[in-house]
Amino acid sequence: MKLVILDRDGVINYDSDAYIRSPDEWKPIPGSLEAVAQLNQAGYRVVLATNQSGIGRGLFEMATLNAVHEKMHRALGQLGGRIDAIFFCPHAQDDGCSCRKPRPGLYQEIGHRLNISLRGVPSVGDALRDLQASAAVGAQPILVLTGKGKKTAMEGRLPPGTLTFPDLAAAARAIVR
Repeated sequence: MKLVILDRDGVINYDSDAYIRSPDEWKPIPGSLEAVAQLNQAGYRVVLATNQSGIGRGLFEMATLNAVHEKMHRALGQLGGRIDAIFFCPHAQDDGCSCRKPRPGLYQEIGHRLNISLRGVPSVGDALRDLQASAAVGAQPILVLTGKGKKTAMEGRLPPGTLTFPDLAAAARAIVR
C-alpha cells in the first residue's frame, strides 16, 4: 500500500491561531487540493493526522469538525481527490493523552488500523510537533513552508532527514517522482 500522512491546518488549509471553528473559516491553500488529487491519481492513499484541541477546549463541537471535513471532502471531490481517513486528537494540551502530536499515538493508530508499517511513509506537516510524531514511528518527516512552516524551519531542531518543500504541491510532486 502506498500511503501519505498529512497534517491539516497549515498544510491543506490556512491555519488560524483562533482555530478553524466553522466550515466558512476553512479555506484551502492554493494548490493543496490539487496536490492531494495528484497523490491519489498516483495510487497513494492519503490520511490526515490532526490535533483538534478546540473540541477538548469547548471551542467547537464534533458536529462542527465533521462539517469542516465535509466541506474539505466536497472540495477535493470536485478535483478528483479524496482523503481516505481522518485521525484526530480532540484533547486539550494538558490532558496528557498519547494521541496529541508530538506524541506518536495518532500515527501508531494509523499503522494499526491500516495494518502497515509506517517506516519511510511520507508524512507532511508544518509544525515541529508533526515532524517529531512522524519521526517517532519511522515515517519520513516532510516540512512544508506554509502555515507555521517558515517559523518551524527558522527555529531549527528538525528531526534528522527531514525534507523541506515550499508547499504541499511541491511535496506531492517529489513524492510521486
